[in-house]
Amino acid sequence: MDTLYGRNKEEHPEPIKAEVQGELPTWLQGILLRNGPGMHTIGDSKYNHWFDGLALLHSFTFKNGEVYYRSKYLRSDTYNCNIEANRIVVSEFGTMAYPDPCKNIFAKAFSYLSHTIPEFTDNCLINIMKAGDDFYATGETNFIRKINPETLETLEKVDYNKYVAVNLATSHPHYDSAGNVLNMGTSIVDKGKTKYLLFKIPSSVPEQEKKKSCFKHLEVVCSIPSRSLLHPSYYHSFGITGNYIIFIEQPFRLDIVKMATAYIRGVSWASCLAFNKDDKTWFHFIDRKTKKEVPTKFYTDAMVFFHHINAYEEDGHIIFDIIAYTDNSLYDMFYLKNLGKDFEENVKLTSIPTCKRFVVPLQYDKDAVVDSNLVTLPSTATAVKEKDGNIYCQPEILCEGIELPRINYDYNGKKYKYVYATQVQWSPVPTKIAKFNTQTKEMLHWGQDDCWPSEPVFVPRPDAKEEDDGVVLTCVVKTDPKDPPFLLVLDAKTFTELCRATVNAEMHMDLHGMFIPQQAMKTETE
Repeated sequence: MDTLYGRNKEEHPEPIKAEVQGELPTWLQGILLRNGPGMHTIGDSKYNHWFDGLALLHSFTFKNGEVYYRSKYLRSDTYNCNIEANRIVVSEFGTMAYPDPCKNIFAKAFSYLSHTIPEFTDNCLINIMKAGDDFYATGETNFIRKINPETLETLEKVDYNKYVAVNLATSHPHYDSAGNVLNMGTSIVDKGKTKYLLFKIPSSVPEQEKKKSCFKHLEVVCSIPSRSLLHPSYYHSFGITGNYIIFIEQPFRLDIVKMATAYIRGVSWASCLAFNKDDKTWFHFIDRKTKKEVPTKFYTDAMVFFHHINAYEEDGHIIFDIIAYTDNSLYDMFYLKNLGKDFEENVKLTSIPTCKRFVVPLQYDKDAVVDSNLVTLPSTATAVKEKDGNIYCQPEILCEGIELPRINYDYNGKKYKYVYATQVQWSPVPTKIAKFNTQTKEMLHWGQDDCWPSEPVFVPRPDAKEEDDGVVLTCVVKTDPKDPPFLLVLDAKTFTELCRATVNAEMHMDLHGMFIPQQAMKTETE
């Protein structure tokens, strides 16, 4: 593996001063903190899938017109076990490890189903989450790892399972106006009832309990039973508006029985995921005040999706935007065997990412005739009432070919205009980043030859009055490892380059991250 995707990256725990060309806005003070896989070979063993690699955190610190870069591997239990054994000994989603001395897997494999939900990895390589005053590296298992955003040091491990019965959780939580975290997780075979749980982590704890963590006050907001007991839906994110939570149950499902026997059968857990193209995709809307699900059943055709963009309410409708595929080829493309040196030419998506807007009428005329479209807003999206009372929704197509969408988070759950995203066509590699106006359908781009940008992060200007008043930050890796990578700062309004900070160090392709303003950082040292 000699491509950017497969090669192990060195860490740079001490700050490296970047060379800034152009005008860095004086108000931009804080840390861009990002996460993604950085090590795919340990000793003679290799991971099968790019998403399995060991988590490598990296950051850009903006301070008084200067930019400093650093990177450090997450010192998870998984990392420590693997490095000590000098081979992969902890299983990841696409790679089963044998034997697994870190865990007594056989005792688990032959006992009751609930115990064969494996002891998952704490290799939290997908995103960064803020809970209370603290920051955590997150994956999609029940473990998250506290980190120091300034030094990238790994701190304690948190097991969601101690506070809420979930085996899997998303790495795309939402934050409400009070700073509480809302997240969703799947509870597998809890007394024979597989369900999806929405839970809340408070932003602060009562004064008299200052020593306790906010996780001790975690509360389950509501639960949604899985339509299939042994085949829960895979999901990577969920949606939120002022009054509702939006959960999409897609026919891209985990087979729990297969998962329970995967180790014995010598296959990865990823092989236990299957997409059923003839099935339906169900929409669930949970009222945030009553904590009850809207009883009407809304659905659309089979699809696979990972990222919600945004959602809002208008005149009795919920409008939500997602990026969807007609199959699950995206995951398969990132098997490292597919990411050889000519993979941009050889590996093609069989389904292009499509930005879909669904318009769902929560308040509609209950006496409406069968087969009538219940959407009363100006949109090509439809919601058709069927004989059995179910409502079949078809989306408006906003655009194609964008992924890793971000918005100005101040507009999360509200009517909004702008999406910032990477641009991909038939290859999974982002070659440009885009700003898309959902209202006018206008798209602006930034791209340069031999450049692979990462997920763009919008940072609002302090006291901004307009949605796109701020900057967009993206880490750019060059296809030739000899060319130094850089952080790009774009004016979010015009999408023109303000400056770039070039780093004399190798940078990895990452997944997700967040900007932490200087004032959100703790002042005392941990």
